[in-house]
Amino acid sequence: MDLQHRLDAVVGKAVAERRIVGAVLLVRRNGRALYEKAHGLADREAGRPMALDAIFRLSSLTKPIVAATVLALVDAGKMALDAPVTDYLPEFRPRLADGTVPEITVHQLLTHTSGLSSASTLTAAEQAAGVNRWHLGADEIMTRLAGLPLLFTPGTGWAYGPGLDVLAVIAGKLVGGQPEDAIRKYVTGPLGMVDSRFGVTDLSRLAAAYADGAEGAVLMGDPHSVPNDFGGVTTYDPGRIFDAKAFQAGGGGMAGTGGDFMALLEALRTGGLLKPETLARGMDNQTSQLPHAQGPGWQFSYFGAWIDDPALAGTPAPRGTNRWGGIYGHNWFVDPVNQLTVVSMSNTGLEGSDGAYVAQVRDAIYAAL
Repeated sequence: MDLQHRLDAVVGKAVAERRIVGAVLLVRRNGRALYEKAHGLADREAGRPMALDAIFRLSSLTKPIVAATVLALVDAGKMALDAPVTDYLPEFRPRLADGTVPEITVHQLLTHTSGLSSASTLTAAEQAAGVNRWHLGADEIMTRLAGLPLLFTPGTGWAYGPGLDVLAVIAGKLVGGQPEDAIRKYVTGPLGMVDSRFGVTDLSRLAAAYADGAEGAVLMGDPHSVPNDFGGVTTYDPGRIFDAKAFQAGGGGMAGTGGDFMALLEALRTGGLLKPETLARGMDNQTSQLPHAQGPGWQFSYFGAWIDDPALAGTPAPRGTNRWGGIYGHNWFVDPVNQLTVVSMSNTGLEGSDGAYVAQVRDAIYAAL
């Protein structure tokens, strides 16, 4: 069975079973499009079909965009990977539980080895009062992040956290503006990623947001919470993308299209955006001091999880593959061995980002290869 039939079957089944409402799937090999299709509905309630140029809430697909911006700033001589964060944010000095203030570097923020906590920056009283955490302002959010105790000494552990939020603020300050100003100057502008913004460029193309439900995907409320596979709860705030006053969160605040994101990944696979040595470092393992930074068989690069041991990781993708996703329903990977780039966008979380659908798409691609 060829790639087209395999992927049509996987996505079609997920849509028919109401695990996914709509999806855009893009596969390129050696730069050539092997698969580019939209499936299902962008807006089920309105009956609007999914389209290739649909705009999605990117969630953590924002992170590689910010990481590329930081590395471009390094190439421009405006940042250094081994520099302490205090070189750029002098007051950003989180403490360990014993009260000591360790040095945190740009490298550690990029690799989630800084020890920064993902705990709420709101007080109990603020949460009870319904305070909008995205309206606190960048300086106040940085102050509150710095006030949370570090989870571990920087460099000694791995914890998915707000490091890219911090880096986006720094990037904005370095260009005399907001995070989006730096991102547009160094990444989305040069790559023609016209819809990748901290807002929605065309509301008529925005995909509605859906979440896992007991009897199939349900339209998200605002906020909307679902249990995740890690024993916790994932809470969404789909209305944030419409809020021009919201903090420009480098960890997950942008919107964009599958085609835009493919442009970024192809630039990371082939070069052109960054200096060759910077790109090579960015796509390589950056957590070799940890046995398994992101789980058995997995390490971490500057852009996402990095496959160290495919057998241990339980994946058909080869060593050196980068991958990650976004909780609104997205997943991606770049396989340099097979010159393969895959962007899987959906409007359904967590199935599209962390559910069985992710492995089914991946396995269908490698089976066809």
